[in-house]
Amino acid sequence: MSTDSKTRVVTTYRLSEMKARGEKISMLTAYDYSMARILDSAGIDVILVGDSAANVMAGHTTTVPITLDQMIYHARSVTRAVNRALVVVDMPFGTYQGNSKKALASAIRIMKETEADAVKMEGGEEILDSVERILSAGIPIMGHLGLTPQSIHKYGTYTVRAKDEAEAQKLIRDAHLLEKAGCFGLVLEKIPAVLGTKVSSELKIPVIGIGAGGGTDGQVLVIHDMLGITQEFSPRFLRRYADLYNIMLDSVQRYVADVKSGDFPNESEQY
Repeated sequence: MSTDSKTRVVTTYRLSEMKARGEKISMLTAYDYSMARILDSAGIDVILVGDSAANVMAGHTTTVPITLDQMIYHARSVTRAVNRALVVVDMPFGTYQGNSKKALASAIRIMKETEADAVKMEGGEEILDSVERILSAGIPIMGHLGLTPQSIHKYGTYTVRAKDEAEAQKLIRDAHLLEKAGCFGLVLEKIPAVLGTKVSSELKIPVIGIGAGGGTDGQVLVIHDMLGITQEFSPRFLRRYADLYNIMLDSVQRYVADVKSGDFPNESEQY
């Protein structure tokens, strides 16, 4: 394989090199083979098999219901398509909180059964035991602080996190704890841009933002939101690059009409 920037395989070490030279890191979610193949071909650096699959693939209102088996299914589909990008898999709710042995067993299943490159976990000091146990097995971890969707029932809202000083200081402490423990990267979600810049500048590991401003080392979005497949979700941080909902709706409506009228298939579309 050639070593130009489009085809060179992305590793955790390469991400740290990118941060060191000031090259921004691109990251998007994917949950299936076809979408992952498009993302990888487009040159995305990191593909996140997000527990947001619970929302966009399964129709749940939160990420809480998705299971480890379901995450493994999605991740296995994604890794089959990827030649270049680093594939990170969310550890779903209930597979690592409060039980470090269960956390390690869950992470091992993900790595063995999906052939992904790393896992991602939400939380700071409160999950440190699980983080350290998983890292001790040689499994790379990306942390996740700020708005942590798996804790939605605790907070009761998806509002911006760490706006007050106490929560901001805890986030900074947690970020340093995760780096010191050995995490290779960190996602910051829906926090003030000034705080996102501060954390990114203090850490040596890459920091990826989603609603954390432009001062982070990279950005991540949910692919269904970015492509305009979902319409009901419009936070300030979301930039839509397409309107696939209406393109797909129109295409299906025209197909239905052509079938009903007998126009499809025509003579050239038959054997």
